[in-house]
Amino acid sequence: MSESEFAKYIVTERRLDSRDAALPPGVDPESVTNTPSHRKILGLDDLVLKGSPYTECVWMWPAGGDVYPETAEPHSHAHDYDETIGFFGTDFADPYALHGEIEFWIEDEKFTLTKSCLIFLPKGAYHCPLVIHRVDRPIFHFSTGPGEAYVQEIARQQAGK
Repeated sequence: MSESEFAKYIVTERRLDSRDAALPPGVDPESVTNTPSHRKILGLDDLVLKGSPYTECVWMWPAGGDVYPETAEPHSHAHDYDETIGFFGTDFADPYALHGEIEFWIEDEKFTLTKSCLIFLPKGAYHCPLVIHRVDRPIFHFSTGPGEAYVQEIARQQAGK
């Protein structure tokens, strides 16, 4: 029996994606994406599946002061595509409670996230740093955009640092 024509569109294993490929030589992607604070579960882009848009899914784990705060994305950056970012708490009795605290910057404005949310970032909008201050229950995080690869332009004031 032949495999389904559409089976290739179902990704169930972590594969090298554009963010992994952009790491400096010798840096193991697992050392960056599987840490005491978070684990990248799956990513999708043109490297993983030809023609697919950029998508990344991450679990953030509860931990104490030895792990948090953690700067998960230090650089303010922008993309040449719109991006949607989500943070979702896992309390079924109160799905809007994040049960954590995340600092997220859009341009020069700091936001303290404590509720499940979706964030829309228009093309060219500078965002981050992303600092995880506290995770009391697992948090599901994702980001997605129509770009075929994750590409960022670092903000000028940080580019020289």
